[in-house]
Amino acid sequence: MRGHPEHHHHEGRGFGPGGPGGFGPGFGGPGFGGPGFGRGHGFPPGFGPRGGRRASRGDVRAMILSLLAEQPLTGYGIIQAASERTNGMWRPSPGSVYPTLQQLVDEDLVEQAGEGKRTEYTLTDSGREYVAGHAEELRKAWEAAPGRSEETDALMESAMKFMGVLHQFKVASTDEQRAKAAAAIDEARKALYLILAE
Repeated sequence: MRGHPEHHHHEGRGFGPGGPGGFGPGFGGPGFGGPGFGRGHGFPPGFGPRGGRRASRGDVRAMILSLLAEQPLTGYGIIQAASERTNGMWRPSPGSVYPTLQQLVDEDLVEQAGEGKRTEYTLTDSGREYVAGHAEELRKAWEAAPGRSEETDALMESAMKFMGVLHQFKVASTDEQRAKAAAAIDEARKALYLILAE
């Protein structure tokens, strides 16, 4: 079950809620990274595609069952689908997905076909019955996915708007305006740290 099989593109929504997309490339400063404005290095710890709390074993189990209720998937396909479903906010690790898959196989909720990296997983009849009887539980697991909350989405949306303003300063401002903007950003950064210290 090691290796990375071909990606199974996942279009459905099913149990997993969508949300606003992440940051595109282009604006710097610690936490707003990517090539472009300044010397950014991506999101700060706790934010972005890998941020948020660590998923519990129950979350991973529910995620796998709900995704397999929609279509058969490889282990790698499950990881990709979870990432797409949460707009990159949650990408479960192979170390959490594959042992959980094996446990579900042992419980006769999931069956596997194929070998190696092309091993594909699908629900058994018992697995489909379980999903039908635990729909609310599965939905709540997605809502609790790491990094997902209305507050997080609002923060990311505000940050994207802020980056739009930074872009304007990059392409259409004087040196004096940039100096004033730098001072304002420093004040905003200090204010944010004060909030974290509350």
